Amino acid sequence: MKNYHFAQNFRELYSKATELYASGQRGADTFFTTAEKAWLAANGLTAQHLYDYAEDQNDSNEPGYDNALMIEFIRRAYFIEKQGGRASTTVFDEAKLPAKTATARGIEWLPRIIPKARAKLRGELPANLMFCCGGDRKFFKTHDILPAEFLSVVWNHENDDNAIIGWVAARSSTARKAAA
Repeated sequence: MKNYHFAQNFRELYSKATELYASGQRGADTFFTTAEKAWLAANGLTAQHLYDYAEDQNDSNEPGYDNALMIEFIRRAYFIEKQGGRASTTVFDEAKLPAKTATARGIEWLPRIIPKARAKLRGELPANLMFCCGGDRKFFKTHDILPAEFLSVVWNHENDDNAIIGWVAARSSTARKAAA
């Protein structure tokens, strides 16, 4: 694995996925060669991650390459530093997610996005669940949070929901004051 070229290689695969999706090709497993899938795996990523970005990029012009790169850079760092380059064999159970309307300190979606972020960090999201989906993006925009920034906060306070909730509440308060 060559670390220095991660962003360049990621951009090439991101662009390829976006173009294939735009051309009508479907199915994450059909997008990449065996060597490209091996590169993704060596960096803690999957074809599904890029497929999800390509789908949303084509459908809503979001989250965009920059956000995708930052998110996957954090995931990659976690994979290398915390997981020693070994993929988790666990798949997060989507049924355990709190309701979309659940709140923490009055902040809707926050109880839902914390376990999603943990699962993203660990590479445990099921194929049908995306970190930085439309609902997540609405949360991030409302509270003026970069998706990768949130992922980093979750990593820094991995086992402390109260610290994560406190950080978001403070950020959200600042965002509300700035908008006023």
